[in-house]
Amino acid sequence: MSGGVDSSVTAALLAEQDFDLSAVFMRNWDTKDELGADGKCEWERDWHDVQQVCKLLNIPCRMVDLSREYWLRVFEPALRVWERGMTPNPDVDCNREIKFDALVQRLGESAQWIATGHYAHLQWDDATHRAMLCRSVDRHKDQSYFLAAVQEPQLRRFMFPISHMTKPQLRELAHARGLPTASREDSVGICFVGQKRRFEQFISEYIPPSPGKIVDEHGKVIGEHNGLWKFTIGESSRVSGLKTRFYVAKKDAERNEIVAVPGRDHPMLQCRAVNTIDWRWVWPDHDVQQVLALQTKLGGRFTTKIRHAMAEIECTPSQGTSPENVVLSFAHPDAGVAPGQTAALYLNEWCLGCGTITETTCTADLQESASSEPT
Repeated sequence: MSGGVDSSVTAALLAEQDFDLSAVFMRNWDTKDELGADGKCEWERDWHDVQQVCKLLNIPCRMVDLSREYWLRVFEPALRVWERGMTPNPDVDCNREIKFDALVQRLGESAQWIATGHYAHLQWDDATHRAMLCRSVDRHKDQSYFLAAVQEPQLRRFMFPISHMTKPQLRELAHARGLPTASREDSVGICFVGQKRRFEQFISEYIPPSPGKIVDEHGKVIGEHNGLWKFTIGESSRVSGLKTRFYVAKKDAERNEIVAVPGRDHPMLQCRAVNTIDWRWVWPDHDVQQVLALQTKLGGRFTTKIRHAMAEIECTPSQGTSPENVVLSFAHPDAGVAPGQTAALYLNEWCLGCGTITETTCTADLQESASSEPT
């Protein structure tokens, strides 16, 4: 349980059934580590809310401290990615490394099943009796994207009791049950940044400034920056002295340069394909040829998501230079795609796996390639 309304309703639904039920609260981050002993911690409020809900439901609860594991396996690796000018997704890493691994190891065999408040659905394949990670009923809240790096052997022990509910339905049930968290706002952003801090302010405490140049698509210097990690591909970047609004199109870590272009519809911003590494199939024995055969058998289409809050894009997967290298070609361009992001692949409602983006191919690249071909 996290202290939010989703996990509270999850506990309430299970408490109404014949389970030997207990609750676990994960402490993954301690604000006191940064602010000193008198700093107010976000997790203390969360833990208090968990205890209040469990008291109402008459179930035992305990706290498990995984802050060291989170620091070593999620936060420090993410810092190294940000330093290189890329855009990691710590929430995907947290599920893979902490919630579905470190926590499971800590609990051992004491828990036969583990339930969470994720908006995701597990469907069991009739032929193989294996778990299929699928989207939830509430497509707006669906969190299968964040679970795309968790593999089927780990998923088998998990339950997602709210997968059949929409958020309004869940809120209504929470109020009907009198849960203390019924009106609590949803948490947004990266968990370790906290509710009252800006991302840039937080990360600047860990990554020192690294001044460099901002150049246009032709290499002309148009401004300066104080660190690649402060900028995101696709975001607006107001350059001092220029009337035209520029947008970040590329970050060159070797040169410590940012390439900015005028207009959101610029060809350098329109991504047409991504090259990924460290690809993880939810079913570990899957490969590209197998999922292409699945599409032929089941019908439907492949789609991808690069960010949680985005409409899926129709795509075609192909094998790269190694089994861990998968290329996704888009049916139509998407803006704001950056190296370091997680690209998840779906066949209809079924989430097949994900990888980390290393390279993007944009419309400008395709135009340049076409113009260089002999006529």
